Amino acid sequence: MTLPDFEAWAIFARVVEHRSFSGAAEAIGMSKATVSKAISRLEKRLGVTLFHRTSRRLTLTESGNALAERAQRILAEGECAEEVARDSVTRLAGPVRIAAPMRFGVARVAPLIADFIADHPEVTIDLHFSDAKIDIVGEGIDIALRIADLPDSSLRARRLAGVTIHTVAAPSYLERRGRPRHPAELSDHACFGYTNVPSPNVWHYRGRDGSEISVRPDGPLCTNAGEAMLPALRAGLGIARLPDFIVDTELEQGRLEAVLTEWSSPPVALHLLTPPGSLRPARVEAVIDFLVQHLRKPD
Repeated sequence: MTLPDFEAWAIFARVVEHRSFSGAAEAIGMSKATVSKAISRLEKRLGVTLFHRTSRRLTLTESGNALAERAQRILAEGECAEEVARDSVTRLAGPVRIAAPMRFGVARVAPLIADFIADHPEVTIDLHFSDAKIDIVGEGIDIALRIADLPDSSLRARRLAGVTIHTVAAPSYLERRGRPRHPAELSDHACFGYTNVPSPNVWHYRGRDGSEISVRPDGPLCTNAGEAMLPALRAGLGIARLPDFIVDTELEQGRLEAVLTEWSSPPVALHLLTPPGSLRPARVEAVIDFLVQHLRKPD
């Protein structure tokens, strides 16, 4: 039995990461033709088509998508083996890709990364800030910070801290429209929607007595970025549900007020996620340890 075509698997992983043959070729230092031949060789060996190819777009087939995570793992294992061979444990160098939510990333992660780079100048950090859920394996992300109630997945997750969701509005709005005392009253209010959640049109609450209620609020604004609600909130145009790291300063300075404080939203938390597999380069482990040290908070 012949050995697996490890080079082709690694090239496949790079093409998935860059979403193009030319981008992968440039990153690897090979010609585009060599990359294309490696993918064709792997497809012939496996008996499946890995990519849909058009003149403008390259997308994974169903088979390619199913194999992308395994290819990324093969590549990561090989990189780690070479790094160990180079005795890089005592010398941290090379790239680390980090993904985080936009507001949290800018406010909390970016300052920490500045401190890390100052201590480890040979490590290069690629920060990806977005409130959208991304494919960590497909995008080649080493570390992702995610604020959610995480479902089961093949990713490795570490819970760092709880996050409180507040229902908030400006004092001017509450004076004009009244203060809701029960979630059911939200149907009489203008509510802003956050679209990067599984059920953006449903708000769930639990009372202190354990009772639960789900409401379907409606309003003039919906967005995939929580911070984008702040101008409309300050202008007194509606009510929103936002995490503490976005609204704490607004609440402290009186620009917004919390309502429905007798009711709590479903618990969410800050998690640190990494792709599956136990072997990681020393530089990635160092960044993980650094982030955990500075972001972990007891509940």
